[in-house]
Amino acid sequence: MGITYVTVTLKSMPDTGKAYQAKFLVDTGAIDCVAPACELEKIGVKRTGRMNYELADGRLVEFDFGPIQIELMDRMTYGRVVFGPDNAEPILGVTALESAVLKINPVTRKLEKLPASILK
Repeated sequence: MGITYVTVTLKSMPDTGKAYQAKFLVDTGAIDCVAPACELEKIGVKRTGRMNYELADGRLVEFDFGPIQIELMDRMTYGRVVFGPDNAEPILGVTALESAVLKINPVTRKLEKLPASILK
């Protein structure tokens, strides 16, 4: 399908007034968002749990996660962010994409706003 990046701003909950902004890889195969732990700590994101995750190479690893406010393309949503290694590439997972009512166009490889959220 190709590679798509989007600028995303993360804010802690409750909001500390600090934000982390970066180009995130849009990964429809990932459930949660991932950001470098050092960046999440700088903005005050609290670790609220720990979970096993399967990586692209099939390895199982355990990471902390926490609640986050996610802003992209003039939309705001809330979700879970994984405290990745400090050198981790930021990843936008599918739950954040869907809750922001966005889709990826498979032809242009760009994110598009949907006209409405589906409740049926």
